[in-house]
Amino acid sequence: MLPVGKTAVGASFQIPYLRRPRIKLEVGFCSGKSRQRIASRVVRRLRSARLSSNDNGEQSRELDKVGGGEPPRWFSPLECSSRSSGSPRLLFLPGIDGDGFGLKLQHEKLGEIFDIWCLHIPLLDRTRFSDLVALVESTIRFEIEQAAARPTYLVGESFGASLALVVAAQNPDIDLILILANPASTINKSLLQSVVPLSDVVHRLMQAGPHVSWIPDTILWKLRMMDEMQIFLNFNLHSVKAQVLILTSGSDILVSHITECERLHSKLQHSDVRSFPGKSNPLFLDDTFDLVATIKRSCYYRRGATIDHVLDFLPPTSSEYKKTYEPFRWMDVALNPVMLSTVDERNVVWGLAGIPSDGPVLFVGNHMMLGMDLVPLISRFWFDGNILLRVMAHPFFFSRLKKGNLPDLSLFDWMRHYGGVPVTATNMYKLLSLKCHVLLYPGGISEVFHGKGDEYKLIWPSEPEFIRMAARFGAKIVPFGAIGEDDMVELILDYNDQMKIPALKTFIDGLTSEVVSLRNNSEDEMGGKQVFYYPVCVPKLPGRLYFLFGKPIPTEGRKDVLRDKERAGELYLEIQREIRKSIRYLKAKREKDPYRNILSRLAYMAFHGFHSQVPTFEI
Repeated sequence: MLPVGKTAVGASFQIPYLRRPRIKLEVGFCSGKSRQRIASRVVRRLRSARLSSNDNGEQSRELDKVGGGEPPRWFSPLECSSRSSGSPRLLFLPGIDGDGFGLKLQHEKLGEIFDIWCLHIPLLDRTRFSDLVALVESTIRFEIEQAAARPTYLVGESFGASLALVVAAQNPDIDLILILANPASTINKSLLQSVVPLSDVVHRLMQAGPHVSWIPDTILWKLRMMDEMQIFLNFNLHSVKAQVLILTSGSDILVSHITECERLHSKLQHSDVRSFPGKSNPLFLDDTFDLVATIKRSCYYRRGATIDHVLDFLPPTSSEYKKTYEPFRWMDVALNPVMLSTVDERNVVWGLAGIPSDGPVLFVGNHMMLGMDLVPLISRFWFDGNILLRVMAHPFFFSRLKKGNLPDLSLFDWMRHYGGVPVTATNMYKLLSLKCHVLLYPGGISEVFHGKGDEYKLIWPSEPEFIRMAARFGAKIVPFGAIGEDDMVELILDYNDQMKIPALKTFIDGLTSEVVSLRNNSEDEMGGKQVFYYPVCVPKLPGRLYFLFGKPIPTEGRKDVLRDKERAGELYLEIQREIRKSIRYLKAKREKDPYRNILSRLAYMAFHGFHSQVPTFEI
């Protein structure tokens, strides 16, 4: 893509081909329309131009062409050629160094899901701020002509992050997704974060030849441009309508990152923040940071105008899964869940041997207080059964109607990374059609925030809609019972108690208004009554979690269930009976578990290892 404005007049630039002769294009005086036609031709040629980041040191110096008057240009790294069809475009806007290789450690993984172009700004380039913005804008609009339905990603760090915000503010009508690392949107708070990139600029200028006098001029030009961008943003930040994911990193000396990101988050309408306090700055050049995994966890990957939590889902790799699970490993130690499944008619066995390996499979069970059982449940399916459970969860885990007092969405990144989807009939239809293993809690929030005396009670809606959906695809329904978590806390003030206190009632009403209600439309009838509050509990000495998966119930060929509401209701009641039966079985059996108490389990693990499975009752 050609630069615009004065830098396009009489300028020349080269598109590097790895191990091929360079193609040089000359641009003379031309009108705006002619420039756009030339730009379109260049973009088409650029699609096959790939630059290896392994040679970025040599290539960056050659791209700079000190004294050659080379304008900014785009290049596409060689490692980014394996993308899937329909991948959205990702434009990387570099930091103050301008070399465009700031994503070099991320290229290979990013290249599998994005079509990546990186902007290179030569060291001695003096493209004006407005022209640099216009260059990015024209590239985006060209892409819209090619694929209007796909969003365009702008990824930037410090200087590049500010540039992305300016472009988004000037183009609120374009579908943009911004991923910004340590944005330098306030210069007096961002000078420290620019020290490392600036030192690289100085080093490259010194290597380029005896042009020491140009060094201060180059640095001052960059800082003046940063100042100009930041002045613009001070008055126009409210115009940004794009989705924005703000990433922070650095040591304590850069605490201004956190303050600045909080300020941006409060002013941007559609923004989320993720912090990486142990990572280096620049963040993208930290070899322990994984940008693709971050995009997955924060649910920021989509191929169309709106996110499709089923079709846009990117399954975690084994290493990603383990890394996401690491913070929850203590649950396996503290709760050491017992997993049982059923084969044949009533033959209960250890582990997940009775679970169908081929989908579609629909797991239906009871939820427990606070829903902490979900993490060990889905992790055991992954590690022991090599099964990715697609959890149907309340929209509360994915979005908010407004900012308020509910927990930050980042606390639930693990669920989205593991394949959780909002509970809707449409999403269930898609999952079952893809032959997935789907986990559904029909009681939903009503069971998670149950009242006093409702421990292990099924609080389900009256309509058996998931029965018909399962029958439509011939899915196997696996009813299961779970116990243990409700015994780990003593409920002091439940929903009914708190609603009698005016201040708490107002607080609860505020919480409920922050999320979408599942009972407002027929599509979401699978959810239970929506009640959001913070139950006042007293913790008890942790016991143990127990799960029993019943015999799979086939629905293939059950046209009676699909067409007859009464027969569907009968199967619905049968599933509930099976779940209650499993709960009674587990309650009776756990009384004979010599390691039900956490102290006895810890003593066992201290001797046999903390990754060992502690014995339990006999079947």
